[in-house]
Amino acid sequence: MTRTAHCDGVKFEVAAIDLFERDVRLRLPFRFGVVTLTAAPQAFVRLAIRCADGREAEGAAAELLVPKWFDKNPALSNEDNFNQLRASLAAARKACLAGGSNTAWGHFLAQTRAGLVAGFGPALVERAALDALCRAQGTSFYEALRRNLIGAESFEGLDLPAVLASLAAAPSIAARHTVGLLDPITAADATWRADDGLPETLEEVIARYGHRYFKLKVSGDMAADLERLAAIGAVLDRIPEPYHVSLDGNEQYSDMAGVAELWRRMTQDARLARLVASVLFIEQPVTRSRALQQAVEGIERPLIIDESDDALDAFPRARALGYRGVSSKTCKGIYRSLVNRARCPAWNAEAGSERYFMSGEDLTIQSGLALQQDLALASLLGLTHVERNGHHYVNGMAALPAGEQAAFLAAHPDLYERSHGAVRPRIERGLLAIGSLACQGYASATMPDWNSMQSMAIQREHA
Repeated sequence: MTRTAHCDGVKFEVAAIDLFERDVRLRLPFRFGVVTLTAAPQAFVRLAIRCADGREAEGAAAELLVPKWFDKNPALSNEDNFNQLRASLAAARKACLAGGSNTAWGHFLAQTRAGLVAGFGPALVERAALDALCRAQGTSFYEALRRNLIGAESFEGLDLPAVLASLAAAPSIAARHTVGLLDPITAADATWRADDGLPETLEEVIARYGHRYFKLKVSGDMAADLERLAAIGAVLDRIPEPYHVSLDGNEQYSDMAGVAELWRRMTQDARLARLVASVLFIEQPVTRSRALQQAVEGIERPLIIDESDDALDAFPRARALGYRGVSSKTCKGIYRSLVNRARCPAWNAEAGSERYFMSGEDLTIQSGLALQQDLALASLLGLTHVERNGHHYVNGMAALPAGEQAAFLAAHPDLYERSHGAVRPRIERGLLAIGSLACQGYASATMPDWNSMQSMAIQREHA
C-alpha cells in the first residue's frame, strides 16, 4: 500500500464516544441465508471531536446488530453475534479515543480492521466522526468529500481527491425491494397476516410502492428455488414497464458449479424467460470460505462479492477470479466504498469496457441516521438503485418516541411521510426522494432521542 500526500484535510482528535442501543422488533419475519430475523438491537454511536482549528462538534451513526451475517458460525447464538459486534464497537471506541490528532482518512487507515466483525466497530465510529467533522466545518457530507476535508490521499495509484471531486449525488434513488425466503408472493401464499395496513405480499408491495427493482433471495435448494422464482416471475411479469432483478445467494452454495447449474436451469425454464432477461447481477452465492478460492465460470451474469468483502484488498482479489462487482454497505465502512468506487473506472479504462461496478445492498437498515447515511453514500457513489428492506420488515418509526419521529419528518419531509400511525420512508414510483440529505452534517439535520436509549454496558468493560 503506497500513499502520496495530496491534501492536508482537517485534522481532529476524538474527545468522547458514547455507545447506546435500542431494541428493534420486526413486523414480518425476514429469512435470509441461515437465519430468520424477528428482532435485533440497533447500536448508536455519539462522538465528539475537537478540530485543530479549535472547532468542536458532535456526530452520530447507527446500525442494526444483525445476527448470522457478520459471522455465520452455527454454533453461535444470536446473542453471541450481538456481543461480538458490541465488542467490536467497544474496541473501536478505545482505539479511537487513543488515536490522537489526524485527518478522517488518517483515522480510517489507523483504525481499519480486516474481517466483517472486527471492521464493524471502526465502520460505525468513522461515520459518526465524519458527521461531527461536517458539523464542525459547517458543511454537508457531499461538500466535505468534494472538497476532500477528509484528507484522502492517492491510493494504489488512484487519485482519490480527484475522484471525490468528481462525485455528485442525485435528488432521488430507486429502492430495490427485497423478497426474503419467507415472504408471501400473493395473498394465497400468506399463512398469517400482520394486519397493520402495510403491504405484506409481493403483489401488495408493488401496488403500494411502484417498485421496478427487486432483490430475490435464493436458498441453494435447486428445485425449491426454481419454483419460488417462477412464482415471483409470474407476479413481476405483470408489470408493463421493464423491471430489474438481482439474485442473492447469501453464501448458500458450496461452489461455483452449483451456481452455474442454477443459472443453466433458470435459462431453460420457459416460465422464467423475462425474469432471466431482467437479472442484473448475482450476489455472493458461494460461501465465504471458498468464494475467493475458485474462478467464476459458466455464469452469464456478473457476480459480486458481499460477505467476502472483508478487507480493503478483497475487491482486487475477487476481480482476479472473475468477479465484476462489490457491494457498498455502510456497515463495512464508507471509505472502503469510496476506494472501491475509485477502482471501478480505473479498471474499466484498462478493460476498455464498463465491466466493473458497485451495488448498494441493505442490512435491514432502520429509518433515521442509518438509512439517511447509507442513502447519501449510495447516491454519491453514483448508484441509481439500492436495496432497501428495513422499511418493509419494520413498521417505520412506530416504536420510537413521538418527538423523534416528528423531528425527522420535519427535517426530511421529502424522504419521510406519516402514515398508518407512524413516520416511515416515503416511496413513490419506486423512488426515494433524498434532496434534503444535502444538509449540514452527514445526511441528517436532526438527532435521535438519546434519552430513549440504553447505554451499551460493554463500553464500561473496555474503558
